[in-house]
Amino acid sequence: MLNRRTFTGMLAAAALTPRIAAGETMDDRFSVMIWVLRKRASFEQNLETVAKAGYKHIELIGEFWQWSDAERERNVAKMAQLGITIDATTGMKLGFADPATGDAYIAELRKLIVAARQVKCSRLILMSGKVLPAVGDEGQRAASIATLKRAAEVLEGEGMSALLEPIDRLENPTYWMDGVEEAATITRSVGSPRVRVLYDLYHEQRTRGNLLEKLAKVLDQVDLVHVADVPRRSDPGTGEMAWPVIYRRLKALNYKGMIAMEFYPDGDPMEALRKARLEAERELA
Repeated sequence: MLNRRTFTGMLAAAALTPRIAAGETMDDRFSVMIWVLRKRASFEQNLETVAKAGYKHIELIGEFWQWSDAERERNVAKMAQLGITIDATTGMKLGFADPATGDAYIAELRKLIVAARQVKCSRLILMSGKVLPAVGDEGQRAASIATLKRAAEVLEGEGMSALLEPIDRLENPTYWMDGVEEAATITRSVGSPRVRVLYDLYHEQRTRGNLLEKLAKVLDQVDLVHVADVPRRSDPGTGEMAWPVIYRRLKALNYKGMIAMEFYPDGDPMEALRKARLEAERELA
């Protein structure tokens, strides 16, 4: 017998999953880096937007450091209600490419693992930190490999994994690891399945380009792809990047990892995120 509570729950589920009623696919590979929505609404309201757009995952930039215990419990409960999980988060101040901070880096990594576990996240996004002219590229590369080998042991012991994210120097002129090929070189040298690469197509296109050839070169190291169009970090299809071609290339290379939307929606966030997901699904199917 259908009671009031069951009926209400069914209505809520239907409202938050329009993709089912519309006959849309249920590809579980898509996520939203939720910081791009933070000026639009509250965290909980943005979670609802993500769910209505047909996503099951979000990514964070360490927002949980600012949450009280009560806020954390409320946000984790809201995600559970909506069927959303956190597939990755940043959250460290130190970078892995500084030879002088190896011990401090590992200590901070351990703290991030504790915090990430509290919000049920098992994958971290790690940053290189600043260019150090006195150390040089070779020195920073060597420091990165040495520190990340230690980090891999910690991650293995904790049942966690990590992704290295290059950032273009138009956005951050002081950032050291500014290309995906450098990231892949480092992870190959680290030699651990716990340390992989985040290929942010927006960052790579801004200063380096040649995205498709690099996909073939580095995809064996990649477990996460970030999506936003150049030059405005806007909706796919509003800038200079050929997203159908990129998605078809990912399909041809048999990419099975996550794809996260990290763009500022030009219009209604739910509609923009839904459209981006459907367009990607169509080319990847």
